[in-house]
Amino acid sequence: MSNLRPALLALLFVAGCGSEKTNSPTNPAKPIDTPEAAAPPSAPPPGVGTVMPGSGPESFVGRWAADVDWCPYARGPERPIEITPTRFEGFMNSCAISSITQIEGGYDAALVCEAEGVSSREQVRMAVKGQSMRLTWLNRDGAVVSLIKCTTLTDTTTTPTPLTGTNR
Repeated sequence: MSNLRPALLALLFVAGCGSEKTNSPTNPAKPIDTPEAAAPPSAPPPGVGTVMPGSGPESFVGRWAADVDWCPYARGPERPIEITPTRFEGFMNSCAISSITQIEGGYDAALVCEAEGVSSREQVRMAVKGQSMRLTWLNRDGAVVSLIKCTTLTDTTTTPTPLTGTNR
């Protein structure tokens, strides 16, 4: 009986705690109404773009080729560039998108790339109009590449009208 007494006391002590009610899923808690909860979201830290990796717009996400005939190929030098919200994958390089900033007419992206064991940093501007992208390599003297979006083979049998203007 003496061994049972501490266990009973501990049970009574725990049973006395937590007399507050918890809300069930069908009876949610009231919203927090404090100045901190009503404050607008803070601005991103300096050097961080307005759009972070993983939340990039659908306009530039996809497979893009300089020639529509490259669209069916997954490997080799004549294959599309594959762009996701976090990656920029080409034939000779694999890049992480470290930041994306929305600008008038497109997006500037900072890339951290790896090609044949060598790391580099690239800056690109992506301006999309319909199924065409004007890709400008900002740190390569503004070199421009016109790309066509690869969707399905039947969608990529004709070349769309090229973009006009500089978007700079």
